Amino acid sequence: MLVRCGPLVARLAVAALLVLASGCAWDGPMSTVVRGSDFNRAILRVYTIITWATGIIGLVVFVVLGYILMRFRRPPDTRLPAQIRGNTLLELGWTIMPAIVLLVIAIPTIQIIFRTQTQGAPAGALRVTVRAWQWWWEFRYPDLDIVTANELHLPVGRGVVLELEGPDVIHSFWVPHLGGKRDVAPGRHNRIVLTPETPGLHWGQCAEFCGASHANMRLRVVVDSDSGFGRWATEQLAGPAAPAAGTLAERGKALFARSACLGCHTIQGVSPGIIGPNLTHVGARTTIASGLFPNDSAHLASWIADAPALKPGSLMTRMKPPLSDADIAALVAYLASLQ
Repeated sequence: MLVRCGPLVARLAVAALLVLASGCAWDGPMSTVVRGSDFNRAILRVYTIITWATGIIGLVVFVVLGYILMRFRRPPDTRLPAQIRGNTLLELGWTIMPAIVLLVIAIPTIQIIFRTQTQGAPAGALRVTVRAWQWWWEFRYPDLDIVTANELHLPVGRGVVLELEGPDVIHSFWVPHLGGKRDVAPGRHNRIVLTPETPGLHWGQCAEFCGASHANMRLRVVVDSDSGFGRWATEQLAGPAAPAAGTLAERGKALFARSACLGCHTIQGVSPGIIGPNLTHVGARTTIASGLFPNDSAHLASWIADAPALKPGSLMTRMKPPLSDADIAALVAYLASLQ
C-alpha cells in the first residue's frame, strides 16, 4: 500500500509546488519586494532580518526533529521509556532563545517605525495633497497649482511629502513599490515622506474597505525623470486647447457647458465643479474610473452612458433624459481632446 501511495503523494506535492510557484512574481505591479523608494527599502530591510531569522529557526527545528524521529524510534514490542518530569537547562534555553530572537527583530523594527513615522520633510521636497473620495483619488500640488486625479506623477530622486486627507470615509493609501499602507481618515492628517528611486509605473490600491467600490478604487503613480516631470507639470499648468471649429469635439464642448457635467467636474476655463475628478487634461490620462478601465473611446462612452453599471455605487448618475449616442460621441471626442 505504501509503495502504491508513494508516487501519488509525490505527484500531489509537485502539483502543489507548481500552483504555489505560479503565484510568484518578484517584480509584479503590486509586489511588496520591489524597492521603488527609500521608504520601501527601509521596510524590506526589516523583512530581510525576519525572513533570515525565521528561516534559520525553521531549519534548526526540522533538523532536530528529523534527528529525534530517526534516532529515537520506538522498536516494536517495547515498553514506554521513563518519562522526564522537568529539565531546568532546556526550560531556560527555550525561554531565553525566543526572547533573543524577538529582540533581534524588535530593535530594527522600532527604528524603522520611528524613522518612517516622524521623518521630517527633506529640503526642496515636493508637496502633494492626497484626497481619497468614494471611489477615486485626487492629487493636489499646492506649490505648483496643479490638480489632477487617479494618476500621481512624481520626479525620481527628489523627496516627496504626501499629505493624506479623507473628506468622506476612512480609506488607505497603498502603493506597494513605494512603501507601506497609510490611513486616509476624516479629521486626521497623516503623511508619508519618501524619495522615489525607480522610474516607471507603480500601481496602487485603496487598502481599507470604504464601500461598494472599494476594490475598484485604484491609482497609478508615474515616476518621471526630472525633465519629464517638468514637461508634465508645464502641460498641466496650461489650459486645454480649444477644439477646432466645426468638429465633433467642439460640439461636445458646447454640450458639456450646458449639461449637468459642469456642476461636478472642473475643466479650466470651462467649468468650476468640484464634486468629481478634475477633467482639464483627462485625455492625457491612461485610465478612467480610478484606474478601472483604459482611457479609450469605447470605455469612455460606456462610462458616460451609465457609470453605476460599470462601477457600483458611483456618484456619477445617468443623465435625465438619457444622452443620445450622437451626444455621447461628441462628449467623448471633446474629453479625448483634453490633452
